[in-house]
Amino acid sequence: MAGDEKRFKTAFDSLHALAYFAPEVDAALTGAGLRPGRMPYFAGRAAAMGAVGPEVVAATFYNFNPEVVARVIPRAWTLATPERVLEARLDGVDQALTRLLGEHVKSDDVAEAAELAREATAGCTGEGRPLYAAHAGLAWPGEPHLVLWHATTLLREYRGDGHIAALVLNGLSGIEALLTHVATGRGFVVDAAKLTRGWSDEQWAAGQAGLRDRGLLDADGKLTEEGVAVRDRVEVATESAARGPWNHLGAEKTARLEELGRGLGARVVEAGAYPAGVFAQGRP
Repeated sequence: MAGDEKRFKTAFDSLHALAYFAPEVDAALTGAGLRPGRMPYFAGRAAAMGAVGPEVVAATFYNFNPEVVARVIPRAWTLATPERVLEARLDGVDQALTRLLGEHVKSDDVAEAAELAREATAGCTGEGRPLYAAHAGLAWPGEPHLVLWHATTLLREYRGDGHIAALVLNGLSGIEALLTHVATGRGFVVDAAKLTRGWSDEQWAAGQAGLRDRGLLDADGKLTEEGVAVRDRVEVATESAARGPWNHLGAEKTARLEELGRGLGARVVEAGAYPAGVFAQGRP
């Protein structure tokens, strides 16, 4: 099964992550009372954990500046309860997938992918995976396209929680994870990383200085040999921690799910679900 979980992430990430870009989702969340801007993202993704404080959100989202999180959490919960946020988020996803998939939203491919993805989630466990566990505690939707979205959400958060554990194990803080990811040349460019994750120029420079002192970055901001080794260890640990769903599903069903995922993911991307270059950025 080596590598299956990473290929699946590539195939299906677009079906989950549209919740962070689709205007229908943003409209549903602001319609529920949240303020435009960063609040719908932080509250929408964190709501499954309940009315948690900014410390919990920053810890589980990891590479965002905690100061940025604290500007909208916990205020979000005074504007809309977590239950209302979850309801609005799912409603927005329903509208977005219906638009992006068109008539295909009722197709056999969607139904089959939903069944397989839900089966894969039975191989996930909640220990040490707070964002996954929170979403796993939610009720399953009824419609196949929403079952598929919820399943891909569970699988994505399961993988993400394991990725954070790998970063912690290898001594990379949130900003250091982002800095080293940028330095690989396979993710965000510097300006996009600072803007989307909320880090100032001064914080970015201080993070680089710390990594240079540790021998992970060189004077030009590129990974040293040891820096490359650390990132490689993170990736190996992430993949190892993500195998549960695919071991449970088995090679044949995983391959079929990957095939379906690539087709459905291509549909939503071609329908304009994302700005150009989003899926070149990856996960820090």
